[in-house]
Amino acid sequence: MILVTGGAGFIGSNFVLDWLANPKAEGIVNLDKLTYAGNLSTLAPLEKDSRHVFIKGDIGDSTLVAHLLQQYRPRAIINFAAESHVDRSIHGPADFIQTNILGSFNLLECTRTHWNSLPIEEQQQFRFLHISTDEVYGSLGANDTAFKESTAYEPNSPYSASKAASDHLVRAWFHTYGLPVLTTNCSNNYGPFHFPEKLIPLVILNALNEKPLPIYGDGMQVRDWLYVSDHCAAIRCVLEKGALGETYNVGGWNEKANLDVVKTICAILDELRPRANGASYAEQIRFVTDRPGHDRRYAIDASKLERELGWKPSETFDTGIRKTIEWYLGHPEWVAGVQSGSYRDWINRHYVA
Repeated sequence: MILVTGGAGFIGSNFVLDWLANPKAEGIVNLDKLTYAGNLSTLAPLEKDSRHVFIKGDIGDSTLVAHLLQQYRPRAIINFAAESHVDRSIHGPADFIQTNILGSFNLLECTRTHWNSLPIEEQQQFRFLHISTDEVYGSLGANDTAFKESTAYEPNSPYSASKAASDHLVRAWFHTYGLPVLTTNCSNNYGPFHFPEKLIPLVILNALNEKPLPIYGDGMQVRDWLYVSDHCAAIRCVLEKGALGETYNVGGWNEKANLDVVKTICAILDELRPRANGASYAEQIRFVTDRPGHDRRYAIDASKLERELGWKPSETFDTGIRKTIEWYLGHPEWVAGVQSGSYRDWINRHYVA
C-alpha cells in the first residue's frame, strides 16, 4: 500500500481517485484531518472499495502516524497535507505553522523511525514524496525567467513561508539521515472538486449565482495554471522514476493574468449557460482592494521533469478550463453541498471514528 496524507483535499482527493481508477493499483491508506477544505463526500465513489482505507487524523499526531506505519507498512508516503490558502494565512498564520511546519516535521520523524526499522530491501524501495508549491520562490517581474529548481527561495506570505520551511526540512532529512525523499513544487492547480475559495471555482460559482466576480487590484497578477489530473500524472511519474533527494517543478506552461482567466470563464459560461437577460457574465466583474504582499507573477520551468523523467502536461489552459467549467455545471449536488456546508454532514453520516 501507499500512505497519502491530505487525501480528502482538492489535489489529494483527485490523486486518490485517479490512482484507484486503475483496477491493478496498490491500495491507499488515506490520512486526513478533515478541516474545512477536506471533503470526504468527494471520495464517495470509493466507499465500497476495499483498497481505500480512510483514517481521520492529523499528521502532527505522532502516536497515530507511527501506528499507521507499523500496521500498513506502506512502501511510499505522499504528503499532500497542508493549509494552502494565502488569504487565510494572512488572517490566521498559526494553523499554517502548526500543520505545514510542525506537522511535516512530525511526519518526517515518524517516517525516519519506521524506515530505519525496515529490512534493507524495503528501505531501498521506500519513498517519501513531499508536495509543495511554486510560491516558495517568491515573485517574478514581467521579463524574469521562470522558476527553476535552483531558484533561491524568497517566500512572501505566511503560507509560502511555511511551505518553504517544510521543503527545507525534507531536504535536511535526506542529507542528514539518508531518508529517501522527493519533492515537487507545482504551479496553480485547477479542476474538479476545488473548494470555492480559490479564484477559478469562486468565479464559476459566483457567476452562476449572479454575484460579483471579485478581482484583486488591476487583475494583472500572472500565474501558471496546471490542470489537476496532469499534476496527478506528474506525481506518479516522480514517485516511480524520480532521483532520490531531487526536486522537480511541475507546471502547465500556461501563464495567464487573473483578469484574462476570469474573462475566459465568463466567455465559456456565456456559451454553455447563458444568462437569462442575455448579458455577458463579464458584467459581474468587480475590482477590489489588492491583498497585502500580493506576488505579481509566478512562472514554472518544468523542463527538468520532461527532460529527465519524460513528463509533460496533456491539457492546455483552453482545454482544461472548459473541462473544469463543464464539471461544475454537471455536478450541482457537490456544489450545493459545499455552498450550504452540508458536505460536513457527510462525515457524521459516513465516517465512524
